[in-house]
Amino acid sequence: MNAVVIAVAVMLLLALLRVHVVIALFIGALVGGLAAGMGIEATMLAFQSGLGDGAKIALSYALLGAFAMAVAASGLPKVLADTLIRKLDSDAEQASEKVVKVTAYLLIIGILAMSIMSQNLIPVHIAFIPLLIPPLLSVMNRLKLDRRLIACVLTFGLVTTYMTLPVGFGKIFLEDILLSNIENAGLATDGINIIQVMGIPAMGMVLGLLVAIFVSYRKPRQYEDRPIIGGTTTEPTPTRYSVIMSLVAIVATFAIQLIVQFSGSEADGLLLGSLVGLGIFLISGVVKWNKADDVFTAGMRMMALIGFVMISAQGFAAVINESDQVEPLVAAVQQFFGDNQAMAALAMLIVGLIVTMGIGSSFSTLPIIAAIYVPLCVSLDFSAMATIALIGTAGALGDAGSPASDSTLGSTAGLAADGQHDHMRDTVIPTFIHYNIPLTGAGWVAAMVL
Repeated sequence: MNAVVIAVAVMLLLALLRVHVVIALFIGALVGGLAAGMGIEATMLAFQSGLGDGAKIALSYALLGAFAMAVAASGLPKVLADTLIRKLDSDAEQASEKVVKVTAYLLIIGILAMSIMSQNLIPVHIAFIPLLIPPLLSVMNRLKLDRRLIACVLTFGLVTTYMTLPVGFGKIFLEDILLSNIENAGLATDGINIIQVMGIPAMGMVLGLLVAIFVSYRKPRQYEDRPIIGGTTTEPTPTRYSVIMSLVAIVATFAIQLIVQFSGSEADGLLLGSLVGLGIFLISGVVKWNKADDVFTAGMRMMALIGFVMISAQGFAAVINESDQVEPLVAAVQQFFGDNQAMAALAMLIVGLIVTMGIGSSFSTLPIIAAIYVPLCVSLDFSAMATIALIGTAGALGDAGSPASDSTLGSTAGLAADGQHDHMRDTVIPTFIHYNIPLTGAGWVAAMVL
């Protein structure tokens, strides 16, 4: 069996058995490297070389967690939560069914809108989740909203937006990575409307979201009112000054990220923006100097899991790259299906799903598979549009539903802030079922009709 398949299968199996995701990634990488004949030393060296690539991401998310906790200390999230609770007449059980239902749908729409805007209008990716979601958990409890639904809503906005709209992170994914790598592999993409091409696969994501909202998780689910892990035992008392200064800090943090991104700089805007935001909280006195250490440490602890998983995922990806087993996997697919376009397209999508599930990032998967898939698609007489749709879908597959994806990790970081949301069972499995299955079908349809 192919080493990449073995590595991903071992990682997923261990994660499902409640082995920590970091350990599962490490063991999966070791097994994959050994199965590829790399030997223990070469596998370890490859894994270690990849760890450094995730260090910057981990530090950025740690500072983001500190920034989120500083915002919480200002009392701004409490103002937002209290406003929503008042609309429920203080108790969802005593409020009319219509009020509860309307408020629930408004909350879902608001979270979906923020998730979509995080990829383009305010391109902060998952940075908004630890700011927005933990304060709203008490509201979700009152509404008896199933948090698995919210995980699906967040993941839909994060993934569907960048794979469809060429703005912000979507521009990076669609133009700088997808089209660029396809052109480098020898296929011309001039004059192709990327929105039209990726619109068909995106319909699969829309279908998955509708099923999650109106079928799978429409029933109420009971949660306990618990304090935020790592938060303070007493609720912060918001003042007009603290709320204003927290808004200033948030705007400054997001503005710096926008400036850095659109300036073309390779600097990490999230890292720089978080530092400036924390500085504003300290200088303004919203976070007292003698309390700063406790606030920042609690925030970093909240985001520590994401950091360690992202670092381990980079090590896993490095082992997969060094194993040179992706190309033989695709060659085996081509040999098995021959000239059968329909079966070959399905097989290529499944290979993309396997690779992305292990690496955890569609952005990192595309360069690996594009160089292999383009000549394969040409040999099978796929059109340029069908090739783009096939490769774009194969790259995006697995981002939703991977234990190591920042989309699923970010959702869990917010929804598990009070310890009542499991990463694998409440985020990974629901998003995998609702998005990877229909996305595979929609991507296959796109490859056949374009």
